[in-house]
Amino acid sequence: MIKLSLAEIAAIVGGRLVAADPEQTVSGKVEFDSRKVVAGDLFLAIAGERVDGHDYAEAAVRAGAVAVLASREVAAPTILVADPIEAITSLARAVAPRLNATVIGITGSSGKTSTKDLLGQVLAAAGPTVATPASFNNELGYPYTVLLADERTQYLVLETSSRGVGHIRHLTGIAAPRLAAVLNVGSAHLSEFGSVQTIALAKGELVEALPGAADGGVAVLNADDRLVMEMAARTTARIVTAGEHPDADVRAAGVVVDSSGRARFELITAAGSAAVSLKVRGEHQVSNAVIVAALALACGLELPMVAHALSQASALSAWRMQVSETAAGITVINDAYNANPESMRAALKALAIMSEGRRSVAVLGHMAELGPDAIAQHDALGRHAVRLDIAALIAVGEQARAIATGAALEGSYDGESEWVPDATAAVARLGDLLRPGDVVLVKGSRSAAMEVVAQALIERFGSLPDTPSAQAGPA
Repeated sequence: MIKLSLAEIAAIVGGRLVAADPEQTVSGKVEFDSRKVVAGDLFLAIAGERVDGHDYAEAAVRAGAVAVLASREVAAPTILVADPIEAITSLARAVAPRLNATVIGITGSSGKTSTKDLLGQVLAAAGPTVATPASFNNELGYPYTVLLADERTQYLVLETSSRGVGHIRHLTGIAAPRLAAVLNVGSAHLSEFGSVQTIALAKGELVEALPGAADGGVAVLNADDRLVMEMAARTTARIVTAGEHPDADVRAAGVVVDSSGRARFELITAAGSAAVSLKVRGEHQVSNAVIVAALALACGLELPMVAHALSQASALSAWRMQVSETAAGITVINDAYNANPESMRAALKALAIMSEGRRSVAVLGHMAELGPDAIAQHDALGRHAVRLDIAALIAVGEQARAIATGAALEGSYDGESEWVPDATAAVARLGDLLRPGDVVLVKGSRSAAMEVVAQALIERFGSLPDTPSAQAGPA
């Protein structure tokens, strides 16, 4: 964060100083995890459902926090406010105009975090960059990320989530982007939005927040998604299309995916073309990478630098196509961070490619928040797995039962698809089923906690050195 005194912060957030020196300066970040506090930080005490940050205020100050932003008095220098979340929002809104950074927003039904991670690494090759940590993309995470930037920050990449119409409008009111990308419109959170059209309405709020083309506004739209392309009418920013569509301004051509699930392609732009070989896994990453290239080029980076940085970028956030090779010769793909119909199909396609010549096993939890279509969507997913020739499928949990049913009705042979009640049962069944050479995909919505299955498999079959642990969760 840019340096501010406690008196300045209190004035911005409408707070009252308690046992605090008004001249003391916050030179670090605003941090709500007391374990991550370092000297110069301001500790944000949030009373959550399971943990109350106020209980850790003294520990945070001992760790170096200058003061605590809190809703009740604690035994530490305090800026007392009515609502700490509202306070950090006000603080970020006041700080954002003082930054010198180019602000970039990213949204979409799926792929936001992977795209943000790629873009952050590409832009970091050109200058100091701050990007949303993990998936901190909501009413807390957005202002938190803004306050990670300081006077030196050249690029600020903000991932924006939406749980309803108006949410993205609220976030962009904290720090308005100059460039933005909409990745896709899918069926994630369909039960909350009610329809795909409403999802598109909400996602399009990001491009509505952009300045006009004359003021440097740029909207990067996925040329392969009709609902995204329709958002061009909702902004006066310059439109840049990106994707595999032959008319896209920035496009991927000649896509080839190798047996490790990594894609290579020719990146074609108005400035020429360049070869890109991705380290991240899954053909769906091509769309993310091309959108990243379009954003980076709009920021002024040269094509060779963009292509090289994209080819060097790695997966940063845990439980997203995270591959572990075990001592038993079994490959575990932990893609358990979240799931929706689109990301499930993409992951299954990656499994089919990565298991060529080997046996493929899909262990799938439920997809949450699909509303009345939930059973049909799960049924369709099971049928899709059969069409991809996935050798064995295990659906985990009552809400995922229709996945196994759909696979069986599609014509899978007896024993190819089955249902188990929970993660414990899944691990037990897999212990009997798996054999050396198998490739196992573990995926489900966050509420399904399928990472438990992935970690249990790695522990059971033995992680090899230098392969990621499935236990590492989101930062």
